[in-house]
Amino acid sequence: METGGCLCGSIRYKFEREDVVSSLHCHCTDCQKATGSGKATITMIPTDKLVMEGEVKIFSVVGTDGGHIHRGFCSECGSPIISYMAELPDLRFIKAGSLDDPSWVKAETTIWSSTAHQWDPINDGLPHYPQNLPEDALG
Repeated sequence: METGGCLCGSIRYKFEREDVVSSLHCHCTDCQKATGSGKATITMIPTDKLVMEGEVKIFSVVGTDGGHIHRGFCSECGSPIISYMAELPDLRFIKAGSLDDPSWVKAETTIWSSTAHQWDPINDGLPHYPQNLPEDALG
């Protein structure tokens, strides 16, 4: 069982590693602003396989590609925890840094390489896309 949560412990979550769909790096400008860094590393989990405890504060935006992005964070300590797209209701995106032990996470691709910065460049060893994943990439 994989576990994680926010910095202060008000929010906790768990899931089985075998339920992970994929992990990736996102260099979009929204993720840069939301994380305060050059990218967000996210691990995708089916919504029904994720168990969360605690109250997540949601902030919603329309992303660059027009998707409706909802980002969840702890209202007590501000830690970013989760995000999801209204257009993909069956998937939740866990911020890999919020895992108690993220050592097993292996990013498989990079999205939004077009907005990556030289101070946090993309990993050329991974497949990368200038914007979002193609529609057929999530099966």
